[in-house]
Amino acid sequence: MPASGVPAPQQQDARPAGQYRPGYELVAEQILELIVELRLQPGDRMPTENDLASRLGTSRTVVREAVKILSALGRVRAQKGRGLYVADGEGMLGSSRWGGFFLPTDLDHVYMLFEFRRVQEAAASRLAAGRATPAELRAIEAAVETCREGHVTGQRELFDRGDDDFHLSIAIASHNPFLVESVREARRLQRQSSTIGLHGTVGGHAEEAVTEHAAIYEAIRDGDPEAAAQAACAHLDNTLEDYRREIQRRVFG
Repeated sequence: MPASGVPAPQQQDARPAGQYRPGYELVAEQILELIVELRLQPGDRMPTENDLASRLGTSRTVVREAVKILSALGRVRAQKGRGLYVADGEGMLGSSRWGGFFLPTDLDHVYMLFEFRRVQEAAASRLAAGRATPAELRAIEAAVETCREGHVTGQRELFDRGDDDFHLSIAIASHNPFLVESVREARRLQRQSSTIGLHGTVGGHAEEAVTEHAAIYEAIRDGDPEAAAQAACAHLDNTLEDYRREIQRRVFG
């Protein structure tokens, strides 16, 4: 049971039986589950690599590769000569504490995260429509074009960078620093879900996302708060549907 006292939702695996997955990915998931089970908080010291290997019934080499993934995703911090720690968040909200209960392979957690993103990004878009400066509008427009270029040229990393810039630029244009930090953190958790939980395969609605981004930008540019909020909600709903389709494909083939 997590530290909140509320039982965690039942863990679900979106992959069909028999599908190959590298051992270090499975161990990365198990380490996240162990952090929750042990009620570890950001800054807490974790079991050593040897202890983790013993607990999880695997080799230290596999544990080391899993830790590299979790370090890159901001969930674990390795200090040379001192050991492993649950990563601290540097955001003003102490945001990494949200990751203390988030499991990127738990479908209930993924759906709740999208529910949260829908609320925060609708609010950010609504506020940006009334507060964005000319420079902030140019930043949002540039991010839209980066996504478009990434999609047209097939450069996934360019699309992803534009996607991050787009959502963060809107939050910045809301002139609410709490929204900026919450949008940044929610997107970090979503990347964990895509990387670990769905092996980075989500992204089938990139073409539609380009059009949806443009609609959000245009509503913000035109100073229409409600249209901006509605366009943001539609975009998040369609992105979640992209996750649902991938999950269905993995379960049923």
